[in-house]
Amino acid sequence: MRRLILLRHAKTETDAPSGKDHDRRLDDRGRTDAATIAEWLALHRLVPDQVLVSSATRTRQTWDILADLFPPGAEPQVEHLPELYSASPAQLLQAIHEVSAGINRLMLVGHNPGLQELALGLTCGAGESDRKLLSGSMPTSAVAVIDFPIADWADARFGAGKLQHFVSPKILREAS
Repeated sequence: MRRLILLRHAKTETDAPSGKDHDRRLDDRGRTDAATIAEWLALHRLVPDQVLVSSATRTRQTWDILADLFPPGAEPQVEHLPELYSASPAQLLQAIHEVSAGINRLMLVGHNPGLQELALGLTCGAGESDRKLLSGSMPTSAVAVIDFPIADWADARFGAGKLQHFVSPKILREAS
């Protein structure tokens, strides 16, 4: 069994001082929301063995907040990959395929629309209720946890995943 944790970056400033989308930084709400999601992930023991992070400033900042809140001794392998910025679902799946078979829990920290489309594609064989959760939008700081009955990440396929969790800071606020 393999578990994939897809995390969209937290909320950002509208424009970066450089004028480049790649350089946009988290705003105050983004930092708070990232901490909220980190606490939820830690509470549910959803600690990744490896993390693939887009090279964009906002994804790196989101991961930095999460990394600080995971339990000591649970430091995953982290790779910052430029190819995850603006990646299509097929490109994201290719990055997943390249992960070592020894990794059981993998996290991708990235961007929409690629992440949401990836989540929809991976779970397209799932039931209506699971698909409905993912059919709206994947807001900033949202997490989709998808399980695969495989022994090697190279075997991950569209339609083969089962959605286990879908949460966002808003969903968590409304539930409390």
